[in-house]
Amino acid sequence: MLIDGHFIGGTCDQSVGKIQIYAPYGGRLVGTAAEGGANEAFAAVAAADDAFKSFSRSSPAERQALLRRIAQSVRDRADELAELLTNEVGKPITWSKGEVARLAITFDLAASLVEGYGAETLPLDFDPRGAGYKCSVERFPIGPILCIVPYNWPFNLAAHKLAPALATGNTVVLKPSDLAPLSTFTLARIIHEAGCPPGVVNAILVPPAIAEKVALDPRIKMLSFTGSPGVGWHLKKLLPEKKVTLELGGDASAIVCEDADLEWAIPRLVAGGYGYAGQICIAIQHVLVQESRYMEAREKLISATNACPTGDPAKAETTCGPMISNAAADKVMEFVDEAVKGGATVIAGGKRQGALIWPTLVENVPSGVKLDREEVFGPVLTLRPYTTLDKAIERVNGSQYGIQCGIFTNEPNSIAKAYQELEVGGVIVNDYPTLRFDNYPYGGVKRSGFGREGVRYAMEEMTEPKTLVQRVANP
Repeated sequence: MLIDGHFIGGTCDQSVGKIQIYAPYGGRLVGTAAEGGANEAFAAVAAADDAFKSFSRSSPAERQALLRRIAQSVRDRADELAELLTNEVGKPITWSKGEVARLAITFDLAASLVEGYGAETLPLDFDPRGAGYKCSVERFPIGPILCIVPYNWPFNLAAHKLAPALATGNTVVLKPSDLAPLSTFTLARIIHEAGCPPGVVNAILVPPAIAEKVALDPRIKMLSFTGSPGVGWHLKKLLPEKKVTLELGGDASAIVCEDADLEWAIPRLVAGGYGYAGQICIAIQHVLVQESRYMEAREKLISATNACPTGDPAKAETTCGPMISNAAADKVMEFVDEAVKGGATVIAGGKRQGALIWPTLVENVPSGVKLDREEVFGPVLTLRPYTTLDKAIERVNGSQYGIQCGIFTNEPNSIAKAYQELEVGGVIVNDYPTLRFDNYPYGGVKRSGFGREGVRYAMEEMTEPKTLVQRVANP
């Protein structure tokens, strides 16, 4: 752990407990991570609170240079970081390399936004009373931010909290997932070694009950949480007077229209549904195909599902690696088994070996079962036809979630209709809803979240505007 510029709980430190991290694929020991308690948690809060006094007044040039150094350090160690990620969470190596590349991009994006950020001059002469006055507005950092990160993107989802916080002069208490602390702790070390001042970034692994107490501490001014809806909304209820950003779950849909290019769409459906074993909050869960193309798409998707490269995440060709744990795989299979008992049919895949589930395509899923209405978070696609685009949109909007939706079409009216009527945070045209770029506003509606990430938009969440009105001349 990193607290106030000091590393706590190293290999030789027997005073701090350790948890062991085993590879989801093969089960070998990847490493150990220090786990603290209340003392470490509140030491981190105190360090962040104390460091904020000076870091909030640091110059934009200093913060920009720090962010650039972090990005370069990530690029210098890219192969090492990707290998760690694959070993720790079972992410296929090609996906791991992609996450590490985006990790560097995210810090560079923040660096590019620092200079001149949040300062503007507003005219007042539209009102006769404004003669002789000038108005300026500037956004100021809010203080220590508690950032809670999940296991599935332990580098870049941490960066989407850390980079905007550093860019705006805030300090951070960072809590990784206990399923993937090694990657997130490694990122904290990189930030420290890049010259981040002590106390600005603190990284601790503590039990959920202690993390909850940290969130309630009055010195913490904001919670940025990515994880399960149940935990996220519970924390938000506890913090009615604090800023809260929630990035939660989803059951993303892809709509395949009558004019869709299936030769392009089918591989994207496979990648978006089965890539990284579906452990992405914007992974495709439901595929809706216009009925005139349904049988054609069905046969192609069955074939592509059966051919999807599955297994060892260290192999470059692997698309679907293991689930994070056997317990996670149990949950996925429970969803599938319940659907089958209710009348659904597994038309491709369905095989399991330990934490590894082969890509699974399910047809005729009845309404009301978990696979139909809850997030499966595994390599499972449901397939169903639709008659009109209105019906497809109605189906998507009937979900309790809404982060992103994909639609495969070149018809301008269909694109416009989907964009206007889909109840989601983003619409992706002619690609899977699993696509994300790190500069645009990202987040969901309904139970999928609250607030937005994406570097500039997170910077807005982490700052407050302050107005300065000056009388400079007599009217």
